[in-house]
This record gives sequence, structure tokens and C-alpha cells, in this order.
Amino acid sequence: MVESAHKTGFFPSLADPLRQFGSKVADWFAPAAEAAVNGSAYRISMEVPGVAESDIDVTVHEGVVTVTGEKKSEREEKGETWFFSEREYGSFSRSFRLPPDADGDKVDADLKDGLLTITVPKRAETPPEGARKVPIRKG
Repeated sequence: MVESAHKTGFFPSLADPLRQFGSKVADWFAPAAEAAVNGSAYRISMEVPGVAESDIDVTVHEGVVTVTGEKKSEREEKGETWFFSEREYGSFSRSFRLPPDADGDKVDADLKDGLLTITVPKRAETPPEGARKVPIRKG
């Protein structure tokens, strides 16, 4: 369900180590997430403490849910008083490929207490278009 880049070709490019390093750094700063499923829906939960609802965008495009946002820094420096910060600030983006039975047109997102919960209902099972069951006769 998590979107990832695909490599092509047999021989690695000279830039591959740098690309891999960049993706590892991006993964490190991306918010922690978990995905679960029940009988009727898929649920993606992502930790975004300190991020305002107005600074988060959830989009669905071609079967991929993408969450982008920014945790803004508010710093204040006064005279000789020193402040330190172990908190992380900046932009983030996470993408999740939806399974074929997910209904991307009915995605719902909820933000409560720093936890973003995205719910994607499953489509009702329908036979493939044009398919029909053929009865079998005895005899």
C-alpha cells in the first residue's frame, strides 16, 4: 500500500547512491504512518502533531493517496537567552497506493489530537463488466 520508486535496468546509475540517500533522509523526516483494513474500509493513520489542518493537503489521483504538509517553526530569540530545539520542522509528503477494491472517490480525512486518519471505503463486489453466470443444465 505504500508508494515506492521502482528501479529500472540492470546496471546502477552513478547517481543511484545519492538518490537512495535522498529518499532515506526524506523517509526519516516523514511522519510515522500505519495502514489497516477491516471488512468495509482501509484506514491510514499518520502522526502530525503540531501541524495545523490548514497546512495539510490530502489528494487522490490515479489510485494513489498523497498527504503533503508543513510543520512551521515559530522561533523567538531575545538578547542573550539561548534556546534549543529538538523538534523537526519543514515540509513532508507521503504517498499510499490504494488496492484495486478501494473506492478513491469516497476518501474521508479526519484530524484529531495530532492524528490524521484517512478512511477509504471498499467498493461493493460486482462481477466484471459483461460477465454473467451461466447456468448448468443436467443432462
